[in-house]
Amino acid sequence: MDNVLIFGLHDYAELAHYYIEHDSPHHVAAFCVHRAYMPANGQFKGVKVVAYEDVAEAYPASDFHFFAPMSPKHMNADRERIFRDIKEKGYRMISYVSSKATTFGNEIGENCFILEDNTIQPFTRIGNNVVLWSGNHIGHHGCIHDHVTMTSHVVMSGHCEIGAYSFLGVNATLRDGITIGEGSFIAMASAIVKNTEPWSVYKGNPAQKLSMSSKDLKV
Repeated sequence: MDNVLIFGLHDYAELAHYYIEHDSPHHVAAFCVHRAYMPANGQFKGVKVVAYEDVAEAYPASDFHFFAPMSPKHMNADRERIFRDIKEKGYRMISYVSSKATTFGNEIGENCFILEDNTIQPFTRIGNNVVLWSGNHIGHHGCIHDHVTMTSHVVMSGHCEIGAYSFLGVNATLRDGITIGEGSFIAMASAIVKNTEPWSVYKGNPAQKLSMSSKDLKV
């Protein structure tokens, strides 16, 4: 069992606390946020909150692990920044994989948040800092790179590659063998039948590229 520090105080952190305490061998020792966002009573969900600026002194990296289950704002860039900063402080980071997810010995990186009813077929690799919300089908012989968010009920067929920083909306469908370019934003219910270009937005069935950059989005 590892004693875990959770970064954040909003929905993702609350859900992570619940899942870790009810469906993992780990224990949440404290929450952590930057000092400017500390709650007045110093607690969240009955657990102590520590200022991120003081965390290394209060909870040393030799004795504690971190988990940073953040939302995909700014195309996952905020999550990447915190992930890298925590790693630079010397902390190891856990991943949460639901006991109700179906996996086959897949390679899964650090700080991944993989919820219930995901099916990750054999020979598919998951990078670091990836969120797979509930109910996705992740096809065989694929790869999901770092800092990706996949919402619910996405169908990723076999031999697909998902570029870093990408966001895939609810009910998106990917044909087999597709490459999703880095930083792609795939809108809800879109059907991707061709490779996507980096830092682009796609919508529709079949999906079409829109005249805007995903870097301008604040998801």
